[in-house]
Amino acid sequence: MTPAWLMPNILWMSLLFLLVSALMKISHIAALGWAFFGIYWLGQPMHYIAIADYFNAFLVLFAAISCFYMAYIISKKGFQSRAFIWASYAAAICGIIYFPFAEIQPLEDWLIEITAFITAKVLAILSVPVIHESWNTLTLNGRSVEIILACTAIESIALFAGVILSVKAPANRRFVALAASTIIIYLLNIVRNGFVLVAYGWGWFGDDSFYMAHNVIAKFGSIMALLAVAYLIFLLLPELLTTMDDLFGEIKHPGGGIA
Repeated sequence: MTPAWLMPNILWMSLLFLLVSALMKISHIAALGWAFFGIYWLGQPMHYIAIADYFNAFLVLFAAISCFYMAYIISKKGFQSRAFIWASYAAAICGIIYFPFAEIQPLEDWLIEITAFITAKVLAILSVPVIHESWNTLTLNGRSVEIILACTAIESIALFAGVILSVKAPANRRFVALAASTIIIYLLNIVRNGFVLVAYGWGWFGDDSFYMAHNVIAKFGSIMALLAVAYLIFLLLPELLTTMDDLFGEIKHPGGGIA
């Protein structure tokens, strides 16, 4: 029988195991960490299905399968490749940065509130008559937009921070890459939030203004921006591209014994 305390804490246990395994270079702990991480993601699809968000339901299911595969391949190969150590370390750092905001309500509310505040201030500087109606709601021309955690860019910031901080490279270049990616992503996210509010509030695309601005233009713009930031990071940290290439090579050829 599963202990009652295990499931509520499985996320934090998985991150702890991944971090410890990378620091101490113990592959068996890494395999357990990836397996626990997979169990966590496996519990998420029903939440998204309940709100008819089938795309994210697919994404978290894919994440679960990927974690289980990583657990399997590391249990087979051990840490014979430094790429596995890097992947475990990167996943731990990403999770340690992101999940406190996703799981701890006061932190989530604080990040949302400050993002809404900055978005409103930037629009006000640009002479857009936005009303900061509440801690997480901005209104323009009688139309309101609610800022949620996904509007804070914390997911992308955590992702880039994890892969940058965990790669083996000189500290000064890692610091420059981290600062550049964090600042660029957050500022572009403020622009994205402002664009969605202005396009929706002023009805730039008719009755479908919010959908077109948020689900089409902003999403496409976000993808292009992240690709551009990734390109910049690869220029600053070519070691990262080499490490990722090594990891994909190991994943494509899962044979091998424990090292």
